[in-house]
Amino acid sequence: MDLKSDSYIVMNDGNKIPVIGFGTYASENFPRNLMEDATKVAIEVGYRHIDCAYIYGNEAEVGNAIRAKIADGTVRRENIFYTGKLWNTFHSPHLVRPALEKSLQQLQLDYMDLFLIHLPTGLKPGDDLMPVDENGHYIFHYTDLRETWEALEECKDVGLVKSIGVSNFSRKQLELILSKPGLKYKPVCNQVECHIYLNQKKLLEFCKSQDIVLVGYSMLGTSREGKWIDQNSPILLEDPVLKSIAKKHKKSPAQVALRYHLQRHIIVLAKSFTTARIKENFQVFDFQLPPDDMEALEGLNQNLRYVPAKLFEAHPNYPFHDEY
Repeated sequence: MDLKSDSYIVMNDGNKIPVIGFGTYASENFPRNLMEDATKVAIEVGYRHIDCAYIYGNEAEVGNAIRAKIADGTVRRENIFYTGKLWNTFHSPHLVRPALEKSLQQLQLDYMDLFLIHLPTGLKPGDDLMPVDENGHYIFHYTDLRETWEALEECKDVGLVKSIGVSNFSRKQLELILSKPGLKYKPVCNQVECHIYLNQKKLLEFCKSQDIVLVGYSMLGTSREGKWIDQNSPILLEDPVLKSIAKKHKKSPAQVALRYHLQRHIIVLAKSFTTARIKENFQVFDFQLPPDDMEALEGLNQNLRYVPAKLFEAHPNYPFHDEY
């Protein structure tokens, strides 16, 4: 696969997804206007795939950035691939379209390019996006994922979104959708945590067998946010094998980490708020990792999750990662 900055993968519905995307998640303490500035920089650098979500709380700022870059002639709307996500409190079928329309309103866009079920775990519907009981336990709400999926299919049919997919789904949960009687559209992708310590080999093979694209987040490790992340987990970009390969290619560890997954035909999401790093993360198309480097990086897999997601662990059906 000859990778270039404008390379894309054709998904199972015929639409094209750019191979590298700009991630826009930021912790609650991060000023939202900085995410708007960072998204503008990303588009100026060459990113055409922007990944966001309702729960991030910054759709308005990301939308401002996209529209500003359209207004100044940097891009046209059809050149931007925007991904949004359905939050857990909106799994009930009658809530899906209003949730999508609310996101579009905040973005001030007419449609999304891709809309994902953010997590397979539904939460109690209502204004509280993280509903908990008096003991601080999450209040889960069961909705058949197949019914949620049908509501996404309807959103696609009316033109609110071009492609639909899932995020953080296991093989078993994907099979639930794929085996649904009367399935109209297959998920085009499954967005999951993926990096050199969690290379998702089995899930990748399954997704490829079903013509489903794997999209990876936390490719460079995480921001080590104390609320979610084990502070004793290894720092990915300081891995000695990764650093050694990066030195050999005169590239940064981040560039090699991203390139490794690109060569595995995985869509990579890179997140940063500094101009220099946003540029650096996009400069992954002028070198190739030979088979011995790919093998060495594959050997780093530990099935280690940076995002154990307490939301997962508290769910009565946890663990659902056994099939990954």
